[in-house]
Amino acid sequence: MIAGPCSAETEDQLVATAHLLKATGRVTALRAGIWKPRTRPGEFEGIGSIGLEWLKRAKAETGLPTAVEVATAKHVEEALAAGVDILWVGARSTANPFTVQEIADALKGVDIPVMVKNPVNPDISLWIGALERINNAGITKLAAIHRGFSSYEKSAFRNEPMWDIAIHMKTLAPHLPLICDPSHISGNRDLIGYVSQKALDLDMQGLMIESHIDPSVALDRCQTTSYPSCFG
Repeated sequence: MIAGPCSAETEDQLVATAHLLKATGRVTALRAGIWKPRTRPGEFEGIGSIGLEWLKRAKAETGLPTAVEVATAKHVEEALAAGVDILWVGARSTANPFTVQEIADALKGVDIPVMVKNPVNPDISLWIGALERINNAGITKLAAIHRGFSSYEKSAFRNEPMWDIAIHMKTLAPHLPLICDPSHISGNRDLIGYVSQKALDLDMQGLMIESHIDPSVALDRCQTTSYPSCFG
């Protein structure tokens, strides 16, 4: 179980969330968005590098390993220098081989765990290609994250699960850990339990759930679950 705020907003918010998650006894790593890619300018694009110092404090006080998304070589360098334990490549980055290659080049010489989200569009070749680029850089601790796919069709989900693609990935790479991100699939905290159970029924190895101490006032409104409903 990887959990934490979609975006680190303040030091107190991040550290308080970390302590609450630690207290559940079910969380194995703390995630937080430091740099956030946005569709349009002017939206909250993350607190930036100062958030890495907040993660250091959260880790020191709770013992939880930390995880952040990286989208550029500079992000990789700063995260590694700050002692971040796990990195992940976001869906928009996965869709761009040039971006993935830049991240892969920055990772050469280290073997930190790296997770790769599926691309925004339902293209399993792009997903596999991103994993291969990271692996070719010398990264051996790899995992894939299933976070659903964009679709013009309206449904109950923010991103369509397209479970068949996740199953196909498991068939192609049976030894690769596959983690589900029910928050991005759902877009609605009421669906978190359903999507999480479906992922576990499909033998996925873990969950990444966005968690916030007070989602109603989150700067990033993609928050889909609060601490009490995460683990109820």
